[in-house]
Amino acid sequence: MSEHDSIQKSSSPANTDSLAADLTTLGLQAGMTVIVHSSLSRLGWVNGGAVAVILALETVLGPSGTLVMPTHSSDLSDPADWQDPPVPEAWWQIIRDTMPAYEPDLTPTRGMGVIPETFRKCQSVRRSTHPQMSFAAWGANAEFVTAHHALNYGLGEGSPLARLYDLDAWVLLLGVGHGNNTSLHLAEYRATWPSKHTVQLGTSMLVDGQPAWVNFPDIGIDTSDFETIGEAFNQSGHVCQGTVGIGSALFFRQRPLVDFAAEWMSTHRK
Repeated sequence: MSEHDSIQKSSSPANTDSLAADLTTLGLQAGMTVIVHSSLSRLGWVNGGAVAVILALETVLGPSGTLVMPTHSSDLSDPADWQDPPVPEAWWQIIRDTMPAYEPDLTPTRGMGVIPETFRKCQSVRRSTHPQMSFAAWGANAEFVTAHHALNYGLGEGSPLARLYDLDAWVLLLGVGHGNNTSLHLAEYRATWPSKHTVQLGTSMLVDGQPAWVNFPDIGIDTSDFETIGEAFNQSGHVCQGTVGIGSALFFRQRPLVDFAAEWMSTHRK
């Protein structure tokens, strides 16, 4: 949605206070640990943009709460796998040899939206070390969530997603659906289905302080059924639905989602 469309669809500008009130009505409370997926434009016209949304979330959570967002940098990947758009095969090795290494304070997000990109730059925010699948966190449990993010199987048991599961955290979808819900990836690691397989990925990262191309294993992830799984979970009685700004919002605990999705994948994926 363009800014013009956001203005046309909003009866009045949203702001930090109004967003905080909407979040409180939805069920967000002080002291919670929550991972947020978001689309700023779908919330309507927000005075202060991404900054106002972040401040509203932090205001409601308070100093005892924890705010987490995905800050993935999928462009730090093997160019042989790029499809949108692909690059000529003659470029592949040149790209591998010259790709800047991942640096948490420098490397931008890709495809995450303006709210996570703004959030990851805040001085009080910690960002995990995975060069492709990082997460950023603020608050009481920020270090626990982001520390020791494993390179291998980066959305599995050694990831911030698993640490959120340990904390019985919440998931908040602001203006987006389950297709953006990274916690469903944790379910993929825990589920079993006939075509589940391992792939080899590559990235540029610092090794002993020097940039290096590193290969590592992961599972072949598949988001094609995430919306279907999410729609089924929405009917489970675990999901609070509401509005933040003018955008739809879904709010629920992560554990029931992951458990539900892992069973669903094991049953329905072929």
